[in-house]
Amino acid sequence: MAIMGKTQPAKTAAIEEAKKILSEYKEFIFVEYRGLTVEQITKLRKSLREKDATIKVIKNNFARVAFSEMNNDDVAQFLSGPTAIAMVKDEANESAKILFDFIKEAPSLVVKGAWVENEVYDAAKIEALSKLPGKKQLIAMLMSAINGPAQKLAATLQAYVEKLEKEGPAAAAPAAEAAPAPAAE
Repeated sequence: MAIMGKTQPAKTAAIEEAKKILSEYKEFIFVEYRGLTVEQITKLRKSLREKDATIKVIKNNFARVAFSEMNNDDVAQFLSGPTAIAMVKDEANESAKILFDFIKEAPSLVVKGAWVENEVYDAAKIEALSKLPGKKQLIAMLMSAINGPAQKLAATLQAYVEKLEKEGPAAAAPAAEAAPAPAAE
């Protein structure tokens, strides 16, 4: 959907501004915000900001044209009614978790769907994504799993060294004598 030649300069500027804002983010979660108070929206914005995301209301027609010009017509289905767009730079599941947790205290917030990793997610799929751990959390879990055996090995080796220091070099000599000598070539 291209901008028509007769589009008013103010609308053209608004669409360009929307495009500029949207192009800074790679993933989007679309929500209906009808019924939220200013205090609730402010609280939600603050929570999202902590995860390097933001939520913004962009007029649906302007957002539709901006997404279209960014070669993303797939999200047009979410741009009807009072829609706010949670814009995410990284880890959409973290922002989705904030939104779904927020729904518990403000049930008037409704998640419509999302654009994540170049794919359209319906409300159920984005809710399922919100329940998964984020990349950073997964890396921490992996490092913990790797670190456990390494710590156990280090503790065992340290205990062996301490035992040798306590018993003296005589304890190490029988172990060396028991080891077979390398074969001569």
